[in-house]
Amino acid sequence: MTVDLWVWGAFLGLILLLLALDLFVFHREAHAVSVREAAVWSVIWIALGLAFGAVIGLWQGADAAGQYLAGYLIEKSLSVDNIFVFAVIFSYFAVPAAYQHRVLFWGVLGAIVFRAIFIVAGVALLNLFHWIIYVFGAFLVFTGIRLAMHRAEEVHPERNRALLLLRRVLPITPRYHGQALLVAQDGRLLATPLLAVLVVVETSDIMFAIDSIPAIFAVTRDPFLVFTSNAFAILGLRSLYFVLAGMMRRFVYLQLGLGVLLVFVGVKMLLSDIYHVPTWLSLTGIAAIIGVSVLASLLAPPRPVAELSTAPPASETDGVASTVPPLPAQTPAVGTSDEETGHARPPTSRPVGEE
Repeated sequence: MTVDLWVWGAFLGLILLLLALDLFVFHREAHAVSVREAAVWSVIWIALGLAFGAVIGLWQGADAAGQYLAGYLIEKSLSVDNIFVFAVIFSYFAVPAAYQHRVLFWGVLGAIVFRAIFIVAGVALLNLFHWIIYVFGAFLVFTGIRLAMHRAEEVHPERNRALLLLRRVLPITPRYHGQALLVAQDGRLLATPLLAVLVVVETSDIMFAIDSIPAIFAVTRDPFLVFTSNAFAILGLRSLYFVLAGMMRRFVYLQLGLGVLLVFVGVKMLLSDIYHVPTWLSLTGIAAIIGVSVLASLLAPPRPVAELSTAPPASETDGVASTVPPLPAQTPAVGTSDEETGHARPPTSRPVGEE
């Protein structure tokens, strides 16, 4: 479908407006997000995503709306797998509960930017080389089988290469400094652990995008539908995290369901030149796979897993003195020794931009 530039501009303006309202109005003050608050916001984000699908239907017809909804369901279901990884990252860095939403906010903004780049590159490749569709399809089938047959791999945030690169560029303070990502200390620019967390979250999300973008190309190759379905699915990821993070061990068949989903869309892509699967059938199949995996997980007894440590309560993490576990290749701290914590106590520090 043909989309005018002003429509693209209007949609990007809408996304920026929603993000600005979320950051500067509804979450201006750092606070621990409760499950109830997160559930309300999850409903709002899902309602906005479905409402946009209705707009697509009125504007471009039922088939386009079905493609949008199929892409939205794929991205939404695959993004649930991110939640476990985010929980591990937040646990490893002992991120205070009050600061987790801010990390996810910047993570979502970065995810939208990187997905836009991937979508543009994917569309260009498909337009230039038709055979790329078979590469995408085979990759999705391989990834789906691997995901379905293997247990979840352990996540090691300390081995993240982007984090190691950050450490070479900027020293990282041993303490959190509120929601600041950078601080000026004794005339030096330092990164806070919150920036380190953001780097790990962002790079982890990029790896997930390698699966999700080709998967959506299996149901629609229209760049506007691919991008908008991705954007609305990702916007609700922050609230969904606070709802589901403590329940992930209940979804024992989620990994199997996501594997089957990737195989389904991969086969659809491989057969696209032989048989065109109707949009309604794709949407039904995707919804059925997700629904069955979730229902089976809720009916099955929870699989015993090692409990993740949680971040300290908000009452224990206010201020700038929250400490974190030693980071890999920790740069010697700046300042005097703190006998009680074993960390350096920076004598003078302030967030960048503050006097």
